[in-house]
Amino acid sequence: MTEPFTREAIEAEEKQRLSPRAALSSATRGRERPASLDAFRTEFQRDRDRIIHCKAFRRLSHKTQVFLAPEGDHYRTRLTHTLEVSQIARSIARPLRLNEDLAEAIALGHDLGHTPFGHTGEDALTACFHQISGRYPGVPERFRHNVQSLRIVEVLEYEGKGLNLTWEVRDGIAHHTGESLAATLEGQIVATADRIAYVNHDIDDAMRAGVIDEASLPAGPTDVLGHNHAARITTMVQDMVMTSLDAEEIRMSPRVWDAMMELRQWLFDNVYLSARAKSEEPKAYGVVQALFFYYLEHPDELPEEHTPEGAEGLVQAVVDYVAGMTDRFALRTFERLFMPTAWRV
Repeated sequence: MTEPFTREAIEAEEKQRLSPRAALSSATRGRERPASLDAFRTEFQRDRDRIIHCKAFRRLSHKTQVFLAPEGDHYRTRLTHTLEVSQIARSIARPLRLNEDLAEAIALGHDLGHTPFGHTGEDALTACFHQISGRYPGVPERFRHNVQSLRIVEVLEYEGKGLNLTWEVRDGIAHHTGESLAATLEGQIVATADRIAYVNHDIDDAMRAGVIDEASLPAGPTDVLGHNHAARITTMVQDMVMTSLDAEEIRMSPRVWDAMMELRQWLFDNVYLSARAKSEEPKAYGVVQALFFYYLEHPDELPEEHTPEGAEGLVQAVVDYVAGMTDRFALRTFERLFMPTAWRV
C-alpha cells in the first residue's frame, strides 16, 4: 500500500536535500499564536496557502502596476507581478538548495499592502500624512507598502486575527524593500527577485503601450543583460545563483547588478515619468487624497471592520481602508461620494 508523503517526511527530506544555509521548516521560529501542525504540509507551505486564500491577495488582481487604467488585457497588475516574483524567487532558491516554499510564501505576500493606483497611491497617502502631522501626533513620515503588507498579515486579515504566519515569512515581507536585509537568504532572494521582475516586465508593458521599443533601450546594460525579455531574466537569475553560491548574502555580480540598476534608472527617466505613464496620475492622486480626507472627517462611514480604536487609531483605520481598496473600488467610491447622481456613468 502506498503511504502518503507526510509533513515529517518532507521535513526529513529538507534536512537531507537543502543547504546548511537554508531555513528549515522544522526549525522555524514559530508563530505569534500556537497552532497545531498539519499532517501533510510544512509550516512554510501552510503560510503560502494562507496568503493565497486571503482577501488581500485576491484584491491584487485589480491593482495596477505602472500604467493606470490601461486599455488591454495583457498589462501587469499587482497580482501578475507577484506571481512573476514568486516564479523568479523559486528559480533562484532551487539551484542554491534553499527553501523554495519559504521564498514562495514571502514573494506571494510581499505586495499585499500596496495602495490602489500603484506608487501614485502611496505618494498620495504620504502627502496626506504631511498635511495632518500637526493635528495627529505619531503619524508616520511616509506610507510604506512593506509595513502595510506586514500589518495585513498580522492584524487585518481573518476579521482582525491576522494570518498568524511564521516569523521567517513575516520577516521576509517586512524586509523585501528598504536598506535592511531579511534575516533569511530566502527573504533576500525575494528582495532582488522583486527588482528583476519589475525591471523586465515594466519594459514589456512599456513596449506594449508604445512608449519604447527594444531598439530604444540603452546599449550598455542590454549588452550585458540581453536583448530580449527572456534573455535578461535568464542572465540575472543565473548570475545571482553563481554569485551567491558561497556568499554570506544573496547578491549579483557587480557587472550584472550595475547593468540592472542602470536599466532601472533609464526606466525612471523614460517610462515611469513619461507622459503616457503619468497621464492619469494626477487624477488617481486626487482620488486617493479625497477618499482619505473624507473618511478622516466621517469615520462613522468606515466599514465595521475598520472601526477606529479610539482617537489615536483614526488615521490608521482610514489608511487601512483606503490602502486596501482596488483601483476600481476606489473610483466607484469616489464617484458615489463626490459626483452628482445624474453625472454618474
